[in-house]
Amino acid sequence: ISLFFVGTLLFSLMMTAYACPKLCHCTERNGMVVQCTSRNLESIPPNLPKDTVVLLLSSNRIRHVPKGAFADLHRLRELDLSHNALESVEVGAFQGVSEALRTLDLSNNHLSSLPRDTFAKLHARIRLSQNPWHCECSLQETLRELRLDPETVNEVSCFTSEQEEYVGQPVIQVLDSGINFCNFHHKTTDVAMFVAMFCWFSMVTAYIIYYIKHNQEDARRHMEYLKSLPSTSHMSKDYDTVSSVF
Repeated sequence: ISLFFVGTLLFSLMMTAYACPKLCHCTERNGMVVQCTSRNLESIPPNLPKDTVVLLLSSNRIRHVPKGAFADLHRLRELDLSHNALESVEVGAFQGVSEALRTLDLSNNHLSSLPRDTFAKLHARIRLSQNPWHCECSLQETLRELRLDPETVNEVSCFTSEQEEYVGQPVIQVLDSGINFCNFHHKTTDVAMFVAMFCWFSMVTAYIIYYIKHNQEDARRHMEYLKSLPSTSHMSKDYDTVSSVF
C-alpha cells in the first residue's frame, strides 16, 4: 500500500510538472514547447510545465505581466508576448528566466513606458517595436539596460515625446544624435522649482504688503481717534473754572 501511495504521489507530481495548460498545445522537443497563440487569454496561464523552453503567447488579450510570472521556468529560452494588449510589465516579471532566456518579443502592444529595472540581468534579445512609446528620461534609462533586436530597432519610435520634434522618429536614432531626454527632465524640474519658488515669494511679498498697509490703516485710525479726544489743557481750564465758582 505504501509503495502504491508513493507511486501515485510521484505520478501526480510528474503530471503537475509536465501538464499542459488549458487551451494550450504542448509538444516535447528537447524540452516543452507550449503553444498558446490566439486563445483569447487575458493573463499568463498558471502551472506552466517547468521544463518549458519555448512559450508562445502571441495574439491574445494579455494586459499585464506580474512579478514572478515565469519564475519556475528556469529553462525558458524563447518567450513571445507580441500582439497582445500589454500596458504594463512589473519589475521582476522575468525573475528566474534571466540566465536562460535568449529571445523576448514584446512588439505590437500598448506599452508606453517601462520601469528601469524591468529587464535587470536579462541577456535576451528583445523586440519592442510597434508600441506607443513616450520618449523621456525613464525610457532612455531603460533602453540602456537591454539588447534590442537589430532587425526591429528602427521600429521602436517615439509615439509621444517631451519634445514634439521627436514624435515619429526612431528612439535609437534620436539618442544617437546626442539628444539626452534626461537633460529635458532636469530642465523641466528646474523650471517647476523656479515657478514654485516665484509663487511662494510672491505670496510672501503680498502678505508683507498687506500687513504693512493694514498696520498703517490701524495707525491712522488710532491717530484720528486721539485727535478727536479733548486736549489736556482744555480739560485743565474747565477744571479751574469750576473750582473758582465754588
